[in-house]
Amino acid sequence: MPNNEFDQEIGDPVNEWAVPLIPALREHQGQYCRLEPLSADKHAGELYEEFTGNDALWTYMAYGPFTEQNDYVKWVESVQSQQDPAFFAIINQETGRALGQAAFLRITPNAGAIEVGHICYGPSLQQTPAATEAMYLMMKHAFELGYRRYEWKCDALNQASRRAAARLGFVYEGCFRQALVYKKRNRDTAWFSIIDKDWPKIQNAFEEWLDPSNFNEQGKQRQSLSALTQAS
Repeated sequence: MPNNEFDQEIGDPVNEWAVPLIPALREHQGQYCRLEPLSADKHAGELYEEFTGNDALWTYMAYGPFTEQNDYVKWVESVQSQQDPAFFAIINQETGRALGQAAFLRITPNAGAIEVGHICYGPSLQQTPAATEAMYLMMKHAFELGYRRYEWKCDALNQASRRAAARLGFVYEGCFRQALVYKKRNRDTAWFSIIDKDWPKIQNAFEEWLDPSNFNEQGKQRQSLSALTQAS
């Protein structure tokens, strides 16, 4: 750490960094999935079908479950044009069906910080290469825009989300106690991040895992993403 003229420790200089743009609502193409700006007309019907009967998907979300399709359609209509959160539908490349949703949020260009959240994966998307690739595509876009910090936050009791963050290469930073009240209950929030200096190795880990050669004839992984991100 450098010291100033008063012999106080100060942060490292950030001289060549430029404030990034806010992510545009546009399509992102991958091998196994693509991301499309979430649209009530295009995606809400398929997503409602995918989510129906799986109310546990919404336990740690601030909204849902949706008991009627029209309720979900109205919710999508209320968020689909927003810049923050900026919602995407996750589309299976083979079938063309929407199977999940995710969003950029808490977008703070002046700090170079951006969060991924509102993640809801239907059963057909869970534990598939497309599920992982969707997170990779969003992360890659954020760092290519010039963001310095990519955040993941969740209810501290959401063990599945905490495991997912660790698998994807996020570093646990701590817990904000009594951070929120939602659905008439307390939420302690667990914080995770990946920063720009971490990204090149994390990117290599994702690309090695997503390579078709990493999967056998039955579609089973040869190397786990956890092993690759932890090694990075």
